[in-house]
Amino acid sequence: MDTSESTTDGGAAPDGDRPDDSGASRRGWRRWAMDTRPLRRPAYRRLWSSTIVTSVGSQLTAVAVPKQIYDITGSSAWVGYAGLAGLLPLAVFGLWGGAIADSMDRRRLLLITNSGLAVTSVLFWVQAATGLDSVVVLMALLALQQAFFGLNSPARNASIARLVPADELPAANALGSTVMQTGLVAGPLLAGVLIPVIGLSDLYLIDALALSVTVWAVVRLPALPPLTTAAAQNRAGWQAMAEGFRYISLHKVLLLSFLADIIAMVLGMPRALFPQLAARTYASYGEGLALGLLFAAIPVGAVLGGLLSGTFSRARRHGLMVIAAVIAWGAAITGLGLTANLWAAVAFLAAAGVADMVSMVFRGAILLSAATDEMRGRMQGVFTVVVAGGPRLADVLHGTVGSALGARTAISGGGLLVIVATLGLAVATPALREYRI
Repeated sequence: MDTSESTTDGGAAPDGDRPDDSGASRRGWRRWAMDTRPLRRPAYRRLWSSTIVTSVGSQLTAVAVPKQIYDITGSSAWVGYAGLAGLLPLAVFGLWGGAIADSMDRRRLLLITNSGLAVTSVLFWVQAATGLDSVVVLMALLALQQAFFGLNSPARNASIARLVPADELPAANALGSTVMQTGLVAGPLLAGVLIPVIGLSDLYLIDALALSVTVWAVVRLPALPPLTTAAAQNRAGWQAMAEGFRYISLHKVLLLSFLADIIAMVLGMPRALFPQLAARTYASYGEGLALGLLFAAIPVGAVLGGLLSGTFSRARRHGLMVIAAVIAWGAAITGLGLTANLWAAVAFLAAAGVADMVSMVFRGAILLSAATDEMRGRMQGVFTVVVAGGPRLADVLHGTVGSALGARTAISGGGLLVIVATLGLAVATPALREYRI
């Protein structure tokens, strides 16, 4: 294995692989376009290119599983239970996977977990192709898939800081997030087209083939072992996980970056109320059209933000960018709650998607730059749990308040709370607003 592409901690690129940074003085429209400097680094390019295929493939399975469960049971409740079945293993193995990623070669861990994800997709295909029609088997496979994803995600994200220099971390995060958000839009649309043509079982098979591309890309990565002997000798158990939480408590900027995301998602993510909005507020536009537009608007806005990430990816005050993005998210969600016009609502949600992309880019950059390499895996494990858990808590909160007070009141109130809470956080704790690289 060629290890000439590996980098030292802090993201310094190897001397033979240092691209021309003249892009910092780009002119005209290129100043606004996505910053692609990280793609000049072969190792990062391989990691990123694998997500182009798998981001769409994973969404095929994400559509196929609830569709198959509903076909078997005829019950939306069982579809909801499936979501809960995947949440617990994702949380547990996300935290544990972070500890493992700090104690072993991350490339090796990525090989194991991506192979596990591919095998799980093959098992999904087998059960569908044989007509097993067992909800228990489906939920067990979903739990297994989410466990592998929980183990995989921290290692994958923590590896980025070893493949690009610190000043390119926002650009690298923007590239990765844009591909994932594009998958959230294109994957379900493609699944809707393919299901009547090839059936559910082949959607699982396509995902398995896409994951084999990821395995091939990871094989070609350089070795990413722990940088210190002490880290390599750590045991990835409860004590290591507890050390990760202790590390967060001692590094205020990390804690505050998590808190900013929790504020934005728990108080301001209104997706549980989209069906109610479509059925009541926007029914005159057509309930199906309204529902589809509401769900698609945030990912579309995020993709647009990624494509125009050259406007912000070179900013050095990462903490201030997070605060501004979360406030902009709250303002857009407030606007959503105040409008009775569907197209204005879509515009507000798209603006929220842009703000979410900016927040995601700089929160990710803070986690990779403010944490030492021996802690990055555990930080990414916590990040995985926060990102997965926040919107689910928001579903419960908004669903309850929306049923009691009405959808628009709950949404606009949540958006205002996001703004107030974020401003309070920025004033009370200067560590985040003052953080820069």
